Amino acid sequence: MINRGFFTVLLLLLAVSTSNGQAFEEAKYGGDFLSVGGGARPLGMGSAYTAVTSDVLSGYWNPAGLSGVTNWQFAYMHSERFAGVVGYDYGAVAMPIEGSGGVVALSFIRQGVDGIKNTLHAWDPEQNRPRSDPTSYMREFSASDMALFLSYANNLTGNWHWGVSAKVIHSRLGPFANAWGYSLDAGLQHRGERYLFGINLVDLTTLMKFWTVDQNELAALQNFINPETGKPETLPEGTNEYVKPSLRIGAGRFFDFGDFSLLAAFDTHMRFEGRRTYYLNAGDISFEPSIGAELGYKDLVFIRAGVTDVHLDDRNNMYVSPTLGTGLKIGAFMVDYGFSSFAGIASDLGFTHRISLQLTL
Repeated sequence: MINRGFFTVLLLLLAVSTSNGQAFEEAKYGGDFLSVGGGARPLGMGSAYTAVTSDVLSGYWNPAGLSGVTNWQFAYMHSERFAGVVGYDYGAVAMPIEGSGGVVALSFIRQGVDGIKNTLHAWDPEQNRPRSDPTSYMREFSASDMALFLSYANNLTGNWHWGVSAKVIHSRLGPFANAWGYSLDAGLQHRGERYLFGINLVDLTTLMKFWTVDQNELAALQNFINPETGKPETLPEGTNEYVKPSLRIGAGRFFDFGDFSLLAAFDTHMRFEGRRTYYLNAGDISFEPSIGAELGYKDLVFIRAGVTDVHLDDRNNMYVSPTLGTGLKIGAFMVDYGFSSFAGIASDLGFTHRISLQLTL
C-alpha cells in the first residue's frame, strides 16, 4: 500500500510538471536554502553524508538511508548563520512500518530572517520627508523559506536500499510576496560491512515554484521609484520558476581498530545550471565536493572533521572551508555539535554553529 501510494505521488508530480502550459523561468539558485542540510553530524563531516546516512536525517540527505531505522527516531537542530542574522531550524521524525520492512519519515526545514523593519509607510510622499513619528508607521516582517519532506524507504535487494522524498516548498517575503513549490527526490544506497555507496537525485521532477505578489502592499513604492518624473512605475508581478534536477553521489568506508572506529566519506553535488564563477565545472556541470571523517570510541564519543565549500577565485586559486564537530551518545540520546565557516571564502560572513539532538525509542 505504501509503495503504491508513493508511486501515485510520483506520477501526479510528473503529470503536473509536464502538463502545465504556463511559462516558467529558470531560477539558478532558487533551491539553495535546501543546501544547508539537517543535523550537526553531517556538518562536522563536511556534508559528506549521502552514502553514510542511515538514520532519521536521511529524509533530507538520501531517503534510501531511512531503511536503516529500526525504531522510532526524532531529531531537532538549530543553527545560527552569518553572525546570527539568519536562523535555521530542522526537525524530523522517522517510524518503521511493522511487517513491511519500510520506514516513513517527516522532515521540516525553516530558514529565515526575522524582525525586518518595513519603512514604506514611514515616508510622507506629500511633504517628501519622513513622517513626524516614523516609528509608529513601521511594522516588522520576516523573510523565510520552508520545506516539508514526506519520505519512504525500503530494502531493494541484499545490501541495496531505495527511498523517495516528496517535498513541498513555501517562501514568504513578509506581506509582499509568497511562493509555493513542489518536487520529488529519489535515492539509492548500498551499505556493506566496510564500504558504502549512495546516490540521491534531487528534484527529480524539477522543482516548480509559483510566486504571488500583493501589489497593494507594494503600492507605496511608486512614490520612490521615479520621484523626478512623478510617474508610477510598473510594480513586480508573480512569476513561475523552476529549478533543474541535481545529483548527489557519495562513498564511504569503515575502519575498525578495536575500541576505536573510523568512518571516511566523500561526496560531490553535481548541478546542471551552468554555475561557473567560483565553482569547479565542466561546461554547464558544476561540482561541489566534500570530504569528511569521523573517529569514534566505543560508539559513545565521536570527533569529526571535514572539508567543504571548494571554490576558485578569478585567478584560479582554490579555497576550501574546513569543518569540525563532536558527538556524545547518552543512552537513547545523541547530542552533536558542528562548527564551520571559520576559514575560506565563507568565513567573511561569520561562523556557523550547529547543535542537534537525536532520540531513539
